[in-house]
Amino acid sequence: MFGSTVDTSRGNSAASGQQQLLTPTRFVWPYGGRRVFLSGSFTRWTEHVPMSPLEGCPTVFQVICNLTPGYHQYKFYVDGEWRHDEHQPFVNANGGVMNTIFITGPDMAPAAFSPSNMDVDDFSQRVADPSQDSIPRMSAVDLDMSRHRISALLSNRTAYELLPESGKVIALDVNLPVKQAFHILYEQGIPLAPLWDFGKGQFVGVLGPLDFILILRELGTHGSNLTEEELETHTVAAWKEGKAHISRQYDGIGRPYPRPLVQVGPYDNLKDVALKILQNKVAAVPVIYSSLQDGSYPQLLHLASLSGILKCICRYFRHSSSSLPILQQPICSIPLGTWVPRIGESSSKPLATLRPHASLGSALSLLVQAGVSSIPVVDDNDSLIDIYSRSDITALAKDKAYAQIHLDDMTVHQALQLGQDASPPYGIFNGQRCHMCLRSDSLGKVIERLANPGVRRLVIVEAGSKRVEGIISLSDVFRFLLGL
Repeated sequence: MFGSTVDTSRGNSAASGQQQLLTPTRFVWPYGGRRVFLSGSFTRWTEHVPMSPLEGCPTVFQVICNLTPGYHQYKFYVDGEWRHDEHQPFVNANGGVMNTIFITGPDMAPAAFSPSNMDVDDFSQRVADPSQDSIPRMSAVDLDMSRHRISALLSNRTAYELLPESGKVIALDVNLPVKQAFHILYEQGIPLAPLWDFGKGQFVGVLGPLDFILILRELGTHGSNLTEEELETHTVAAWKEGKAHISRQYDGIGRPYPRPLVQVGPYDNLKDVALKILQNKVAAVPVIYSSLQDGSYPQLLHLASLSGILKCICRYFRHSSSSLPILQQPICSIPLGTWVPRIGESSSKPLATLRPHASLGSALSLLVQAGVSSIPVVDDNDSLIDIYSRSDITALAKDKAYAQIHLDDMTVHQALQLGQDASPPYGIFNGQRCHMCLRSDSLGKVIERLANPGVRRLVIVEAGSKRVEGIISLSDVFRFLLGL
């Protein structure tokens, strides 16, 4: 949240006794730290103004100061060290490198200044606004080199390395009633589970949030509230067959044919694992091992995800990030993610957003039609309030809410409220539901945040206002890193 607005007019060299025009000015330090302060010519360099972390984005600090018209110099004091922001205008002065800002007033214009007005020597100014074309573009050589090194790493690492030292993997009987499967996922706090067919002695599929969304929409088409009896009579196997019928998936003699299970072995390389996830548009793939040639008696070892693979990349290049020039690029300078188009721009892939009063039915329809796993929830100013994800559908299992509501009568806000008192759902990391970043953040910083468990996407927001500017998912990052 914003800290208190600081009145710094006493530090300016304005004529005494005259009423000064003060302009609230936001200063932002988006590069992290434990304690961050602001100091400048407007405080006579004697006062350190404390900056507050932005809610939901702990690496971004900000403060609002009231400044008089004219040029001002400032620096940041971060964990006991003086720093300046290279992405904002700066000068080389007697006191070292300092950022500068010009506050306009009546009959004033930036062109009226000269180096002598600023008491600097060896004057040099660089504007590096990430939204402008002044950002240095990465050369094709650096891009190809970075992609080659990442590809080589993944090609020489196997899915076996993704297995945790300890943990559990839950599989569901394909003949379970949908209601029971629904409750198990909710109670265990997991987004999806592989399906086991005792008759065939093998894993035959995966049950996930999208299945429940489609089930609730399908059963809700009768115009009445869902009942426990309806969910009790539908087994997971019957649903999978019905889903194949809806999707027009048939075998050679016209019978519904569910999509075969997408799986990997423990010795498959990580590049192939990532490609399977991307090509099949799934959140994770089961890692299955059998010591027999015919694949009988399979063992479920793990659920491999892009997050786990990204964590492997971070671990390997943690102490040699300079070997990947691509990581230093700000995300706004590379073709990554889905962005809100600027005025005059067109977008072939518009960013979907929701208002909190939108119906849950419309939100689920948008998730399915847009083919995305989550949608930002924004206010009337397009500022981020929350995010609704496919996995949030399991919150309807709380107190059997699915049997008491109609999808078109419940709002997105009410649906999100259902999960607040429940056990932390999949997608929560460090107590946060909404994971954010800034357009000026480097790709390296974005990758580090996405490698955390449960973080599947970052919403790009404007510092201060939290106005949504775009969204980056794990699949977006891998498509870019692998050049797909």
